[in-house]
Amino acid sequence: MDDLAGYLQARRALADPAASGIAVDSRRRVSGLRREEVAHLSGVSVDYYVRLEQGRATQPSEQVLDALARVLALDETEREHMGRLARQRRRRVNAPSGRPRPELLRVLDLVVDAPALLMDCRLNVLAGNRLARSLFGRPLPGLNTARHIFLEEAERGLYAEWESCTLDVVGHLRLAAGKHPEDARLAALIGELAMGSERFRRLWARADVRARTHGRKVYQHPLVGRLELHQENFALPDASGTEMLVLSAAPGSAAEDALRLLASLGADDTDDTDDADARPGVGSRAGE
Repeated sequence: MDDLAGYLQARRALADPAASGIAVDSRRRVSGLRREEVAHLSGVSVDYYVRLEQGRATQPSEQVLDALARVLALDETEREHMGRLARQRRRRVNAPSGRPRPELLRVLDLVVDAPALLMDCRLNVLAGNRLARSLFGRPLPGLNTARHIFLEEAERGLYAEWESCTLDVVGHLRLAAGKHPEDARLAALIGELAMGSERFRRLWARADVRARTHGRKVYQHPLVGRLELHQENFALPDASGTEMLVLSAAPGSAAEDALRLLASLGADDTDDTDDADARPGVGSRAGE
């Protein structure tokens, strides 16, 4: 699904030669850096670097990885991702089960003034509170936000900053693929997105990775209008890859008023809808 060789090739093609002091003129026909340039700048032999890109050299040292990260201008998240890919043969991380503990479901219900949900590394929503269901306008088990953003054209309008959301999704899935290389369901999801979305294919080819733990999230809700919210991601301490996401509005903001209105509009939800979220196995794609 993802490996060191492919990652090096993708990042080399995106590297800026000028940033490494290499003069570029109209006769240069390659984008990014050449293999021999990366080898020279990182202090390894050309033969060794070629073998890395061909997948024939395994377990490069941390010093080599640090040098490659410097040459390819990788940030901390990208460097960690590259190191994880290099260690894949030695270390396997178990794929998440997709079954949230009942205690976590009770915690969700304690959050009443902000949408809150549980999401696994495949971007499946495992459960959510009442306000989260009102935000998405549907029962949450069975919702995969990657499919929602890339494949469900009718739902695209919910994401006021759709292009930014697509970058986040692809960057997250790249990280997940590095952490869970044996996860067949994650591989199937990535294949489905690649088959169904030309934008996903283009972004995936860049091999960008993103670890978004907090930031701005903007929705255009059909009932209450624009919602400018702040998202906080809380990773659970059980190494399952599951996160709790809470979307809050700034005090006194228009978004805070809109969330109150949304809560009042959803106050007549039936108990059957609540029960659906309490049972994470419900839904055609829950736990994928």
